[in-house]
Amino acid sequence: MNQAILITAYKNINHLREIMNHFDDNFSFYIHIDEKSTISENDLQSLKNQNKRVFISRDFVTNWGGVNHLKCSLLLMNEALKDKNIDYLHLISGHDFPLKSSAYFNTFLNENKGKQFLEFFSLPTKIWANGGLDRLQYYNLYDTINAKGKYGWLIHKLIAYQKKLGIKRNLNFENQQLHGGSTWWTLSKDCCSYISDFLKENPLYLKRFNYTFCAEELFFQTVILNSPFKEQAVNDNLRHIVWEFKNGNVPANLDETDFSDLKKSAHLFARRFEYPVSEGVLKMLKENI
Repeated sequence: MNQAILITAYKNINHLREIMNHFDDNFSFYIHIDEKSTISENDLQSLKNQNKRVFISRDFVTNWGGVNHLKCSLLLMNEALKDKNIDYLHLISGHDFPLKSSAYFNTFLNENKGKQFLEFFSLPTKIWANGGLDRLQYYNLYDTINAKGKYGWLIHKLIAYQKKLGIKRNLNFENQQLHGGSTWWTLSKDCCSYISDFLKENPLYLKRFNYTFCAEELFFQTVILNSPFKEQAVNDNLRHIVWEFKNGNVPANLDETDFSDLKKSAHLFARRFEYPVSEGVLKMLKENI
């Protein structure tokens, strides 16, 4: 079985090499590097020289929360679909790492062929603030303003002004039930081809996600759960994620204390790994796998 690993990243070039080296020759790699990343072109060239099938793009500035992360994910997906031999595609971040061997990936997906693995729930939901509709109903300027930067507070101030003035965007999704969920997924080639064709047939659809918050947590779920692939969708993204504050981040930056849970996990990937705090557990994982 041929599989594509789609990676959105902005740092830790050595970690990207570790991900690539983990897999056998039946895997190809499609990587988007944030345009504002300090990773050098020489380092990117070194990834291409690893005797792996590698595509690297640097097309978008990907601010956290902005629609460009969705756009770069779609770019990688469409590039992978050019390879007619691809059977499954996995979207991960540059902070992820596989928990299973290449052989396990092949066995698992052969046994579950045709299934689509992603987290999903209908909107509005109690899981997200204000039911999650604020993400779509107001102009969220995450692509214009870096939420992690000095003026990130302006984004929330502008949303507050929109609410005060009664400005609200129309939730026009042509009778689609809105869904949300985690960014990361494992989808079949046929499902990804459906998404690609859907956008070609509905050229204005993607524009509706401009100025939304974390559009990639809405787009894939909404398209798939309103498609013929709904019946194949499994509400599990196959990612081991610890949703708590640990080692300076939410979700947790994993360390050696997480190894036992990672070893027992049935998931294909885990996140979040950050250097140097995660170096020990990564070493343990590589030795164990």
